Amino acid sequence: MVTHLQAAPNGDVDHPAMPRTPDEIARDAAACVRAGATLLHLHAFDDDGVETLAPAPVARLLRAVRAACPGIPVNLTTFAAIVPDPAERLRLIDSWTDLPDLVAANQGEDGIDDVSELLARRGVGIEACVLSVDDVHTFLRRGGWSRFARLVVEPLEPGPEDAVALAVEMEEALAAEDVGLPELHHGVGAASWTIMRRAAARGHGMRTGLEDTTALEDGSAVTSNAQLVAAATEIARSARVG
Repeated sequence: MVTHLQAAPNGDVDHPAMPRTPDEIARDAAACVRAGATLLHLHAFDDDGVETLAPAPVARLLRAVRAACPGIPVNLTTFAAIVPDPAERLRLIDSWTDLPDLVAANQGEDGIDDVSELLARRGVGIEACVLSVDDVHTFLRRGGWSRFARLVVEPLEPGPEDAVALAVEMEEALAAEDVGLPELHHGVGAASWTIMRRAAARGHGMRTGLEDTTALEDGSAVTSNAQLVAAATEIARSARVG
């Protein structure tokens, strides 16, 4: 049984339906929840439409989304590419006045331990995100796995076969150490659908949204995030029936 379906409606992607302002993101998030999403993974943007970790845009985003989606956990990115300098990233995150329920913590990034420790002290849940086998080994060496809310396995290879092979390799490394955390898997592009189907069959959570893909499983163009979530919901339903 699929544990969660996370919607990732925005990020570093160029698509006319991708939301950027707090009101746009809130409306889009609500549509995704109606389509079946149980978690939200979001990126904040400033008034110029640029991704940011600054406290004011983060607060506006969280307030708008929580008003539109009461009770739905909100996960915020801490992606190093938004603020490459680790000290500056930590300073900005430390200045957040409104806090998400969770953050995505990419295990291969410089300074991610400091970010995670800071936010955990403030009561924010941490998703440990692994994008490679090296990330998995880094995560395993750190230990203290119980402090994470879940493990997000991200085989971001564009080809479905390569993505599945990477997912298998990462999952086997994790299983060998009996990490025991719930997992959520996602891919990118055409491979995202293959990874979702594999995740659903194995009872893992999964993720979709314009951050991951701009096409449906049959290759047709997507018109909204809700359309992607509805298709993923059907995958999850089929896995439960099967």
